[in-house]
Amino acid sequence: MTTREEVSPQTLPIELTEDGITVEYTDGREAFYRGVPQKRESPLKTAPGRDVHVLVTDGSETQGVLTYVNDLKTHADILEDTGVGRVMLEPDEQTTVFPGVTVRNEAHRVFVEADLDRADGRVFVFEENQMGERSFEMVADAE
Repeated sequence: MTTREEVSPQTLPIELTEDGITVEYTDGREAFYRGVPQKRESPLKTAPGRDVHVLVTDGSETQGVLTYVNDLKTHADILEDTGVGRVMLEPDEQTTVFPGVTVRNEAHRVFVEADLDRADGRVFVFEENQMGERSFEMVADAE
């Protein structure tokens, strides 16, 4: 499955607004994750067959690292130019994408587990495909 290589993420400027989350890439372009993320407790299980992105902010919530999980579409040169990271996981494999944040590939789904005491800021998970996108924020208590 690892037809694409892993790429380390860079710290990127972000903006959290009531309409969504903007990530500014190192090449000056921006990505906008629309909507208010649903609050979910750890671990989060994504839908099968979705593109999964994990954003971990710093304590100031003005910068963070963005990592794509099992992305086969984006060439490594593009990721390096934008500052986005990528991890590739075999079935049942797990890795740490940021201190306190791990991702696991299980049954065509990505599981994201966050130890919010270890992660410096907030943890967001975005899943998308051609039919739509959903966003989540990992929290200690979703109620």
